[in-house]
Amino acid sequence: MSNMENAVEPQKRSRKTHNGIVQPLLTDLYQITMAYAYWKSGKMNDVAVFDLFFRQNPFQGEFTIFAGLEECLRFLENFHYSDSDIEYLKATLPKSTEEEFYVFLQSLTTESVTLYAIEEGSVVFPRVPLIRVEGPLIIVQLLETTFLTLVNFASLMATNAARYRLAAGRRIKLLEFGLRRAQGPDGGLSASKYAYIGGFDGTSNVLAGKMFNIPVKGTHAHAYITSFNNLTELQVKMLLNRLTGQEENLLDRCIEWRDKILPVLNFSSNEASDGELAALVSYAIAFPDGFMALVDTYDVKRSGLINFCAVALALSDLGYRAIGIRIDSGDLAYLSNKAHEVFQKVANQFNIPWFSELEIVASNDINEETILSLNEQNHKIDCFGIGTHLVTCQRQPALGCVYKLVEINGTPRIKLSHDVAKVTMPGCKSAYRLYGVEGHALIDLLQRSDEDPPEVGHRVLCRHPFEESKRVHVTPRRVEHLHKCYWKDGKTQCELPTLDQVRQRVQTSLLTLRQDHKRNLNPTPYKVSVSDCLYNFIHDLWLQNAPIGELS
Repeated sequence: MSNMENAVEPQKRSRKTHNGIVQPLLTDLYQITMAYAYWKSGKMNDVAVFDLFFRQNPFQGEFTIFAGLEECLRFLENFHYSDSDIEYLKATLPKSTEEEFYVFLQSLTTESVTLYAIEEGSVVFPRVPLIRVEGPLIIVQLLETTFLTLVNFASLMATNAARYRLAAGRRIKLLEFGLRRAQGPDGGLSASKYAYIGGFDGTSNVLAGKMFNIPVKGTHAHAYITSFNNLTELQVKMLLNRLTGQEENLLDRCIEWRDKILPVLNFSSNEASDGELAALVSYAIAFPDGFMALVDTYDVKRSGLINFCAVALALSDLGYRAIGIRIDSGDLAYLSNKAHEVFQKVANQFNIPWFSELEIVASNDINEETILSLNEQNHKIDCFGIGTHLVTCQRQPALGCVYKLVEINGTPRIKLSHDVAKVTMPGCKSAYRLYGVEGHALIDLLQRSDEDPPEVGHRVLCRHPFEESKRVHVTPRRVEHLHKCYWKDGKTQCELPTLDQVRQRVQTSLLTLRQDHKRNLNPTPYKVSVSDCLYNFIHDLWLQNAPIGELS
C-alpha cells in the first residue's frame, strides 16, 4: 500500500465508523409526529424548501466557520429506517397510528432531496443559509434535528479553534488535549476533528488520530514522575550509545551533568528531586528520540529544569536529541522565559547550539484570553496544549443554528415575531460574497433565486433586511456565488474535500476578511444584506401575514 493510500484510508474508515450513531432515529420525537400528521393530511407530495442558518456569531466575534457538511451528506447517503427502527416506533407512537404510515416510513429515501451548501471550512455570517434543502416536505422535515446536531457543534468547535489559532499566531503550535473534559466520547471525538479543521496541529486523542489521520501528540502525566521516589527505584539504567555502539549507564551520565550545570544556573546546592530524575531517566530510556518532559511536578526552576537539562545533555552525549519540556502550572509567561534563559545558558556554556531551540509546551487550563495576555507578556512558549475551554466551548456552549421552512409548493413562507431577529427571510434565495479593491470580502448579499446575479464592476444596492435606512452601494471587484449543489438524485454531486483540504480552506477563507473583523476586542461587524427586490418582497409578505390590531 502506498503512502497516499495509508493517509487516505483512516478518513475512508471514519466516514462509516464515526457516523454509526447518526441515523434517522437521532432526532426529536416531534419530527416523527409531524411526519405522521403530514402523511395523515395527504401532504406526501408537497415540496418544501428549508434554510439552515444561524442568527448571531459566537464568542462575541464577527465570523463563524461552517463545518459538518460532510457528516450531513453521509447521513443522506445512509438514510433508511431499519426493521428495528420501525418496531421501536410502533411501540413508541400512539396505538392509533396507522400501519400504512410505517410502510411509508420504511420506503423513504433521499433520492428526491436536493441540497445546496456553502463550502465546508468557509467563513460564514448570520442569516446567510449554510445549507438549503429542497424536496418532499415529509423527508426534508425529518432531516431537521439531525442536520442541526451535525452542524451546530461542528461549526462552533471549528470557530473556537480558529479563534485560538488567530490569537496564537502562525508560529506557535496548538495541540488539542480535551478528551477527558469533553461532553462524552462523541463530543470528544468531534472536538478533536473540528479543532484540527479550525487550525490545531494535533491531538492527544488516539482514536481521532486513527479515524481522521490527525497527528497524535503526548508526553506523560505527573503520576509518572511521582511514581518514582528515589534513584534506587530505577531498575533499567542502560541505553545504547549511538556514537560508539556500546550500552552505557545513562543515570551515571545524568548525575554527572546535573553537578556540572548547577553552577552554570547559579545554584550553590542541589535541591532537585532524585525521584523526578529517576522518572525522567526511565522515560528517556523508553523514548530517547522523543524525550519531552513534564517539569512542574515539584518546582520548575529548582528541580524540573535542572533534572531535564541533565537528562537532555546525557542523551546528547549518546547521540540523541531531546525535544523539550511541558509546563502545566504556575506563571506561564515567567516560567517560559526562565526556561528559555536556562536553555540558552546551557547551549552557550557547553557549545550545544540546538539546546537553545528546545521546545517549550504550556498547558494549564488555557483559554483565548490567556493566550492574548501571554502575548503581551512576551512569553517564550512554542506550543499550547489546550483542553477544557476549547472542547467544551466554555465561553459559549451552543451556536444556535435553526432550520426554517421558507417555501412550500412554490409559495414563499415567512415566520413573524415581535423579536425582529427571529423573522425569517422567505423564499428560495441565492447568496453572493462581494469583494473589494484590496481583495477583502465587503458584504454578503442575498437575492431571490430568480434575480440576475451581481456582476463585477456593476454597482449593486445592498440593503439591511429589516432597517429601511441602512443601505449601501457596492461595486464589486470579484463576486463569489456561495451556494453549490452537493446532493441530488440520491448521490453527492462533487468530490468532497479531505480533512486537510477543509482545514486549509479555513485559513484561506479567513485571509479574505479584514483584520478588524477578526480582532478579539470589539470587532467590526461584517455586513449581510439583501437586494432591493428581496427587501421589498420580505416586507410585502410581512404586511400580508401580520394581523391588524383594532382599538376600541
